[in-house]
Amino acid sequence: MLQERIESELRSNILPFWLKYGVDQDFGGFRGQITNDLVIDTHADKGLILNARILWTFSRVYGVYKEPHFLDAARRAYEYICTHFRDSEFDGVYWMVDYQGETADDKKRIYGQAFTVYALAEYFHVTRDPSALQFAIALFNAIERASHDDVHEGYFETYERNWSLAADQRLSEVDMNEKKSMNTHLHLMEAYAALLFEWEDETLRKRLRELINLFRTRIINHASHHLIMFFNEEWQPQLDHISYGHDIEASWLLVESAGILGDQALLGEVKQEAVRMAQTVYDQALDTDGGLFYEANPKGIIDSDKHWWPQAEAVVGFLNAYQISGKKHFLAAAEKSWDFIDKYIVDHQNGEWFWKVSRGGIVSPDQYKVDNWKCPYHNSRACLEAISRLSNL
Repeated sequence: MLQERIESELRSNILPFWLKYGVDQDFGGFRGQITNDLVIDTHADKGLILNARILWTFSRVYGVYKEPHFLDAARRAYEYICTHFRDSEFDGVYWMVDYQGETADDKKRIYGQAFTVYALAEYFHVTRDPSALQFAIALFNAIERASHDDVHEGYFETYERNWSLAADQRLSEVDMNEKKSMNTHLHLMEAYAALLFEWEDETLRKRLRELINLFRTRIINHASHHLIMFFNEEWQPQLDHISYGHDIEASWLLVESAGILGDQALLGEVKQEAVRMAQTVYDQALDTDGGLFYEANPKGIIDSDKHWWPQAEAVVGFLNAYQISGKKHFLAAAEKSWDFIDKYIVDHQNGEWFWKVSRGGIVSPDQYKVDNWKCPYHNSRACLEAISRLSNL
């Protein structure tokens, strides 16, 4: 059964890899970089995204399986973030530390603040440690003070350590230097929903509603059912590229977030749009082998590589669309996506998943198994979501 195959992958491959190779016994926390053939760079920098996603992952799996070694890993990540990433003077969390835990990049990227809120909310959910909730609330307040656009709504992207707006707004070298992005707003929505689940607050509830509505009114192109990726301050689109992984990921995260908000009318609208988005990805991005293409523009596919995380999100997004619509081709697509993952993306020799493969299934030799972006979050979360959803079908 599909559910059993997915749970076996999570329990026998993904999680053991991180517990065996990810833990940095020499300098604390977790390793910052590991190659496909398990060469560890002991002096690699350690990114906020990697550490926050590890915290979220092991908090969530502890909540599901209640095994002490998962809680130990979550606590290790929590303590490392508190000790090395938290800025006690200006609030917020740094983007990067070096291998010894010293600050290497003190930028306050809202994307990183959001993922830390997301992880802290999950850690609080399973431990009820009040310090974790207080930390999450402090980050929420810092984001709201500095980043919220009170004129046009939404949030700006990047700040200096003292929360002055940075000249370079880019999240990474592949992003545009624009003040607002789909990506940051998607993960702020995800984080604020997780925090609201644990902490009832009027401003937080208002902001989560605003984020969901920004997707409905600004970020989703209702003519194409794709997400618009970058905007200027006044929400004017700046790029026509299509990210299929974000499309399918947003389709189910919007439903989850609206469900936590509890507005049934809004939830109904979001569910219908989620099905339309999933159908568009099904029609345009799903290759004959079950893999999802990476990027396109209005003229067609511009990147046919198949990265690990869109494949993971496809499994959940298609299951979500099936649960809403009852249309069986979505269930078949989810299973076909998993078949592709198992055949091409899972590293059955050294563990975990490869970053990407070509359309022909060739593993990319220039990407890492572990780095600031290659974390256990997309694949572990997809497994947990799929297990839960399939058990309810």
